[in-house]
Amino acid sequence: MYDLVVVGASWGGLQAVGRLLSDLPDDFDLPIVIAQHRHPDAQEGTLAQLLQRRTDRRVLEAEDKLTIEPRHVYVAPPDYHLLVERGSFALSVEDRVSYARPSIDVLFESAADAFGDGLIGIILTGANDDGARGLARIKELGGVALIQDPTAAVRRAMPDAAIATTAADAILPLEEIGAFVYKVWSHAAAAQPPVRDSGPVEGVWGNREVPPARTQTAEKTDA
Repeated sequence: MYDLVVVGASWGGLQAVGRLLSDLPDDFDLPIVIAQHRHPDAQEGTLAQLLQRRTDRRVLEAEDKLTIEPRHVYVAPPDYHLLVERGSFALSVEDRVSYARPSIDVLFESAADAFGDGLIGIILTGANDDGARGLARIKELGGVALIQDPTAAVRRAMPDAAIATTAADAILPLEEIGAFVYKVWSHAAAAQPPVRDSGPVEGVWGNREVPPARTQTAEKTDA
């Protein structure tokens, strides 16, 4: 089974992340961790409050050493890098990456190193290339890499950079990502690949393999 979902977004991300959360069915119980580019002086807790309006899951800003729990949504606090350890978080004020802190690359790379093939990574709308390297790391270690279709993104630079860097498992319109993530998760135990109801569209799947469904992982979170 999968252990964690990580999401990266920048310009236009509030709407995109909100739509993703609202599209996930109630029985989807994986924790979700979000790195959204924000102004360093952004008020703490505001993004979590705005996203809470779009989901019944508990949404909160991540804190250092906070335990990762199922069915929770965690948001990187402004002006901190958020790193994932096995079962908990760490915060860092090291230098900005791609002009950003929190950095999507930092979140994705640390989560990939912690969870390997138990990770689902998603790149959404944004105006720079942050997250491309991190998504490639997720894919390299056996996780699932998903990218929002850049043609419909508010800003396409971030999805375009991820597509150029990663052999993504799927490139999807925003409104299809939540359902697709649910299928990946729900079909894993049954060892069946997810099936798109509407069939493939241009830029999705192509000649890439469907992400392999897995029956187990070597380790679970501490939660």
